[in-house]
Amino acid sequence: MIPLGLFLLAFFPLIGVHADANPDEWRMFRGGQGQMGVYQGALPEELDLLWTYKTDGPIISSAVISDGTVYIGSGDGSLYAISLMSGEKIWAYPTGSPIEAPPMVLDDSIYIGSSDGFLYSVDIEDGTLNWKFETYDKIIGSANWSYEAGAPNKTIILGSYDGFLYALDAKTGQERWRYESESYINGSPAVYDGMAIFGGCDAMIHCVSLKDGAAKSVFEVDAYIAASIAFDGTMAYVGHYSNKFICVDIEKQELVWEYEDREFPFFSSAAIAEDRIVFGSRDRRVHCVNRTTGKPVWTFLTKGEVDSSPVVCGNDIVIGSEDGRLYRLRLLDGTVVWSYEIGASILASPALSRGIVVIGADDGVLYAFGKKNS
Repeated sequence: MIPLGLFLLAFFPLIGVHADANPDEWRMFRGGQGQMGVYQGALPEELDLLWTYKTDGPIISSAVISDGTVYIGSGDGSLYAISLMSGEKIWAYPTGSPIEAPPMVLDDSIYIGSSDGFLYSVDIEDGTLNWKFETYDKIIGSANWSYEAGAPNKTIILGSYDGFLYALDAKTGQERWRYESESYINGSPAVYDGMAIFGGCDAMIHCVSLKDGAAKSVFEVDAYIAASIAFDGTMAYVGHYSNKFICVDIEKQELVWEYEDREFPFFSSAAIAEDRIVFGSRDRRVHCVNRTTGKPVWTFLTKGEVDSSPVVCGNDIVIGSEDGRLYRLRLLDGTVVWSYEIGASILASPALSRGIVVIGADDGVLYAFGKKNS
């Protein structure tokens, strides 16, 4: 059944979105502007614990990786730069409050939101502040980016708990435009062919022009959306608080299919494989459904809620659970290939680079897994 209240403001052509073409890079949440959660490289057959790095607060933020450096926010209020190969700290930058948002690497800067309501732009080399921009409430979703023809610089796109989606000049932090939704924006906006696509606590999927912040379309769903939308082709994939995971054709403004859970909401963002979609749920399961029909393919039961978002890597997926384990599952049937008991809740999502998996946990520790001596 198609939800009532949807309306179309404009039609627009769309082209494909892919993860970062360089498998050694994971510069942003979910791996690319479409937030598809796909790692293009390969993982070793066996994963060993390579190193850990302890911060002074819980790690809910998901890491990003660029040029052999891991960037991660912590509940202690600092953004850290850590060597991917050794686990040694390179620098740290303190913000005013705990950090839940994942960082984003763009050119020579790191962009990260904080619970103090500021977006920070920090120099990638030495961790010094370039600029900061204040919103009216906390920022817990990652920034994205775009480049519009004729603009002097790239544009940073981010949402805030104040209900606004902001577009900022990447070099100066100057506001270019803002778009007002009707409630909190938890997740990260997907960027695609001249538009930003995001869901919010107003129970809407918004499509916004990156040129001027004008609304292109708004699609009404059954409940508020806490997750980030995964986008590919014309299809947006996301779960919401009415225990449903949906696929919406943004160009046609139609509900393509919906998958309903057993009275548990979805906070995990989806990973898009060739013929299936994978996501976690607060029913303690990892779900895999057919990409075309939304019909179930398999589920995997953990011992805790699964707010962590999966990453597809070849024939496997990697995902964390609040049961304190990091799992590597077979994409075909959900069979466990490998798992590691961290012992503390994992709400963060994996970042992958150079055959290494990096993830933080509620114990404040950042963990790296790969093949020793590789």
